[in-house]
Amino acid sequence: MKLSKRGEYALRSLIDLGIAAELGWPMLQITELATKEKLPIKFLEQIFTQLKAAGYVKSRRGKFGGYSLARPTSRIKFGAVIRLIEGPLAPIRCVSQTSYARCSCPDEAHCGLRMLMFDVRNAISTVLDRFTLADIVGITLRKYRRDKVTPPFLHRSISLRSILSTKSEPPSRRRARVEAFKQFSESRGSQLHNNRVKGAAT
Repeated sequence: MKLSKRGEYALRSLIDLGIAAELGWPMLQITELATKEKLPIKFLEQIFTQLKAAGYVKSRRGKFGGYSLARPTSRIKFGAVIRLIEGPLAPIRCVSQTSYARCSCPDEAHCGLRMLMFDVRNAISTVLDRFTLADIVGITLRKYRRDKVTPPFLHRSISLRSILSTKSEPPSRRRARVEAFKQFSESRGSQLHNNRVKGAAT
């Protein structure tokens, strides 16, 4: 399996939407995503049309419109998205679980190449079908915190109310969102303070 530019852009954009939502801003404009990821807008619009048709994102028109995730990040698996954009995960079709097609081998049951490709397909699908968007968003945010780097989208004016999700969200989840915002805000404030101190000393 080789990830095309289309597949790469789709996954990066979904991760951005997940990060923004986790930080209290569930909707982003296509221009913001294109600018952040340095992607062509027209190509990104085509990708989002495909993601929207499959039920992964939704859109809203207007000045404050944009794109947002159409389902929880915990219900978006990378394997499924890649299959949507790229097709089967299997390196050859005769070992695909979702798009099987017989190859040119005259004895498929005893084909050594097919046995090898079965293992390759299983290794790939095991990883990609296990990880959800929630997993990768969490990993990415932890990396930002560990490296003391301000994550994208925090430059927006974010109110505490916007960080809190709907009433149906578990209290523990809401508290986690607020705590994540506080940690990033404190980290950013500490960085600004250190920069001012350095500036004053020079």
